[in-house]
Amino acid sequence: MTPTEISFGVVALLVALAVAFDFMNGFHDAANSIATVVSTGVLKPQQAIVFAAFFNVVAIFIFHLSVAATVGKGIADPGVVDHHVVFGALIGAIAWNGLTWWFGIPSSSSHALIGGIVGAVIAKAGTGSLIPAGILKTVIFIFVSPVLGFLLGALLMVVVANVFRRASPLRVDNLFRRMQLVSAGLYSLGHGGNDAQKTIGIIWMLLIASGYASAASPMPPTWVIWACYIAIGLGTMFGGWRIVKTMGQKITKLKPVGGFCAETGGAITLFLATALGIPVSTTHTITGAIVGVGSVRRAAAVRWGLAGNIVWAWIFTIPASAFVAGVFYSVSFALFK
Repeated sequence: MTPTEISFGVVALLVALAVAFDFMNGFHDAANSIATVVSTGVLKPQQAIVFAAFFNVVAIFIFHLSVAATVGKGIADPGVVDHHVVFGALIGAIAWNGLTWWFGIPSSSSHALIGGIVGAVIAKAGTGSLIPAGILKTVIFIFVSPVLGFLLGALLMVVVANVFRRASPLRVDNLFRRMQLVSAGLYSLGHGGNDAQKTIGIIWMLLIASGYASAASPMPPTWVIWACYIAIGLGTMFGGWRIVKTMGQKITKLKPVGGFCAETGGAITLFLATALGIPVSTTHTITGAIVGVGSVRRAAAVRWGLAGNIVWAWIFTIPASAFVAGVFYSVSFALFK
């Protein structure tokens, strides 16, 4: 496919739509980065969003583009991707994000995008054009990332409780108010490093399909990388306040020590997944870590009914966004073929 087959204007509009999705990703997932540090009172909301946005962007210097490569080349056969597929994928993801944001449900922007790609590709060419290995590791980590976050959050909470068992509650609280700045920064780094790369991946996919980038290139154009990291940082600054309360206090009540353990456990999970090139949900990860911290105190400290509702949203994310993407692929193809 050559650049003349997909006009520059169409490519530019789809790149703008992808960047808008990236902004929405930061907006929707801002709670993941800041809910614990705001809810424990360590930072005021305005301070927290600037803090998180800064580390979202700084992640550009930390992580290799392994996740972008998975999204751009590892979910679907690049040969079947065209502007209709990319349009359908983005609309499917944006529609699901908008719906869950409106109802304050912490769902996954990452899996909404993966579901969008899958749905649009199936609508065009069937399941044979999907790459099972890339989809399988993404689906597996739907379950692995919250479980790993849960285990690490709980383990850290147990370790901290034993190390500081003789310390006064005031001393522990004062120490972990400072330590939580470190853990929140690490989690925001992991959030930016994993989530921004998903949009980098879909723009890379578009540029390869339209002939503006080579499939043999080891990385996308530099302007794509910077645009996506800045967009997710700006999205975080404008914040998804509807979800902050759910993440920070409705699942379980957090103190600074719990916030530190949840964020650190979540950050370790995100760093590992990003190094392995696996697009994971920062929402799933931090929710699992928060539940893990709460369950160490006592099982009744976790509102399991609310956690269960969140899990149902996770389950429906990929099929729901895939369905919407398939519909919009068909509409786009019918109107603009």
